[in-house]
Amino acid sequence: MEVSVIEPDDLIRNWSPVRGIWELVVCDPLNMQTVYDAAGGGDGLLRLARAWHARVMADEVVSHAFSHGFHSEHSERLAAYWAEALGGPATFSTAYGDETSVVRIHSGNGPHEEMDRRAIARFDQALEDVGIADEHRLRQVLHDYFAWATTTTMSRYHRSADDVPDGLRIPRWSWEGLVTATDADDG
Repeated sequence: MEVSVIEPDDLIRNWSPVRGIWELVVCDPLNMQTVYDAAGGGDGLLRLARAWHARVMADEVVSHAFSHGFHSEHSERLAAYWAEALGGPATFSTAYGDETSVVRIHSGNGPHEEMDRRAIARFDQALEDVGIADEHRLRQVLHDYFAWATTTTMSRYHRSADDVPDGLRIPRWSWEGLVTATDADDG
C-alpha cells in the first residue's frame, strides 16, 4: 500500500459557513475548489470587501478615490465582482454591469501609482483582518489578483473614461493566475 505524504503547501484554509469556522482541507489538484470557494464564497468575500473598504476609508491617500461619494452598497457590489472574477457566480454581470462599467468608474483620473500601492497594502491588511493571511497560498493568490487588477485593468485608461471600450468581460482568476482577460487585455 502506497502512503501519500501531505505537504504543508497541500493544505489550505477553507471557510465553512455551516460550521462558522475556518477548516484545513487538502488541495487535490484534480478536484480543486475555486479561489472563490477557498475564500469563503460570497460571505467570505463580503467580509473581505467590508474590511478593505474600512481600511481604505481610513487611509488619507486612498480615501480620496471615494471623496466624491460611492454607492451605498459598494462593499456588496465589490464582493460580487470579486466573486465572479474568482470563480463564483456571475451575480455582478447579471445584476450590476460588465467590466466596462467598472473600468469606466476607475478611469480618467490620471496616473495614481501611490494610491494603487496603498490600496494594495490596505487589501493585504484586510486579508489579515478577516483571517485569510494565515493561509499562505490563498493569501498570495488573492494578493496577486488584487495587485494585478489594480495596476492593470483599473489603471489602463488614465486620460478619460470615454477611452474604455464597450463590451469588456470581467477577467477570471484561478490558483494559477489570470485565466481569461477582458477583450482589451493582452494578459
